[in-house]
Amino acid sequence: MLKNHRKVSPKSVSCMVITVSDTRTEETDKSGQLIKELLQEHRHEVEAYQIVHDEKDQIEEAIREGMDNEKVEAVIINGGTGVAKRDVTIEVVQTLVQKELPGFGEIFRYLSYEKDIGSAAILSRAVAGVGNDTILFSVPGSSGAVKLAMEKLILLEMGHIVMEIQKDL
Repeated sequence: MLKNHRKVSPKSVSCMVITVSDTRTEETDKSGQLIKELLQEHRHEVEAYQIVHDEKDQIEEAIREGMDNEKVEAVIINGGTGVAKRDVTIEVVQTLVQKELPGFGEIFRYLSYEKDIGSAAILSRAVAGVGNDTILFSVPGSSGAVKLAMEKLILLEMGHIVMEIQKDL
């Protein structure tokens, strides 16, 4: 059944990439650039890209811009997911999600533990869900976390999720 879903799922998804950081610029945003490169390698479109500061209002405004853009089907956010006081991305994303996909965070942490950072995976606050008929993925800002999330989860399921969201529209 899953193989059939993947066969009929969109092969190209229009995406917005958001990097949350107080210090990164377009030149130093390795993780945002990696997300864009991986999307393009897999024939997805990068409709928009932004870097915003670790400020709730800036993060929310950027995500809402993606959710309100009729062309954007997926918003991929990296950064601001830790436990420091300024790390507020997850709190913002959770207010915008109507349907959370808890398996995303659970599997991401498992993969992080197994393949990347070991027990430090307990600090990882990755989340995904649907808001305003748009899939939102929020992952840590390290290049290793981005690569893992993109290659092992997001790129494999994004088209399938978009198909599920759009089938009742």
